[in-house]
Amino acid sequence: MSTFTFETTPRVICEIDGALRLGALCRELNAERVLLVSDPGLLRAGLLDAPLQAMRDSGLQVTLYREVQADPPVACVEEAVAVARECRAQAVIGLGGGSSLDIAKLVALLCGHEQRLEDIYGIGLAKGPRLPLIQVPTTAGTGSEVTAVAIVTTPSHEKKGVVSSLLYPDIALLDARLTVGLPAAISAMTGVDAMVHAIEAYTSAHKKNVLSDGLAVQALTLLAANMDRVLAEPSDLQARSNMLLGSMLAGMAFANAPVAAVHALAYPLGGHFHVPHGLSNALVLVPVLNFNRPSAEALYAQLASAVLPGQHFASAAEACEAFIAFMTQLVTRMPFAQRLNEVGVTVAHLDQLTDDALKIERLLINNPRPLNRDDIHAIYSSVL
Repeated sequence: MSTFTFETTPRVICEIDGALRLGALCRELNAERVLLVSDPGLLRAGLLDAPLQAMRDSGLQVTLYREVQADPPVACVEEAVAVARECRAQAVIGLGGGSSLDIAKLVALLCGHEQRLEDIYGIGLAKGPRLPLIQVPTTAGTGSEVTAVAIVTTPSHEKKGVVSSLLYPDIALLDARLTVGLPAAISAMTGVDAMVHAIEAYTSAHKKNVLSDGLAVQALTLLAANMDRVLAEPSDLQARSNMLLGSMLAGMAFANAPVAAVHALAYPLGGHFHVPHGLSNALVLVPVLNFNRPSAEALYAQLASAVLPGQHFASAAEACEAFIAFMTQLVTRMPFAQRLNEVGVTVAHLDQLTDDALKIERLLINNPRPLNRDDIHAIYSSVL
């Protein structure tokens, strides 16, 4: 029997309109003064109106921090922490995409125990306790509601992560109603992001285990079966729920069997060009799959049954080929940019991107096939 450790969020609620119960959930956590962390887009779209009103109707004092940015800078964290301290928050709710959830994690941590953000980048350096934390994702992509990682962008455009079990929230709340109004491009980007989480967890060179494997396969099955449906029928709540659940299961998987080269190459694109994280992953996914093929053929072959249920293959090589072909076709038909030059990258940027990706050793070491500088440069060049 293999030896492993598995951690995840202790309580998951999957319920349409579950966000209307946030007031009661906060009271269960003994909180009456709450900071809600979100972004301007959700506020403009009206997605915060009903949850906010329901919390206030329940008697909670709710302060809204609504200035979260994509690829959130350190200054955003500091500003949100200041707001939380000023309102004397007793709990934090992250409601939004991955950036909002990551900011909420860090606010709960930094308000619960005095420490500097720059001192806790890395693994296991954060100190507790933290404030009670509820995470409510509005995109089916990051899985941040069940991961122990929070990513920020430093002033030098580097992506830095805080990794600590303290960042698992008390409650993850999946409410598909909150995802219905997403633009097709966002649904597509975040959906591919979740699929990458499942794929990289299943093929991770470190900490891969029977639980993470099962979660990754189930996640990929749900995501592959529902991705086209949510784009064709955006108001289909069952498909939306399936995508949210698939995203969360993928998050549980990669929180324990960490991601690898796709993410390592994606982060510099977000840091320098502010490419949405899901799109960054999508842009480099297929060339990384092809690069990994010699080392990951058997694993990719096993994943073929998740995306192509009922199909039979004569060999592992054939199944692997079918899996990569499926992912290639899926990415190609998505309503987002397909080449790096479409997001502002030129030949002149490739060396910088390569150097930055090479620094993300904590992810590169998880790749099933080792990469060197020339390999990374070649992957970027292939999708320019």
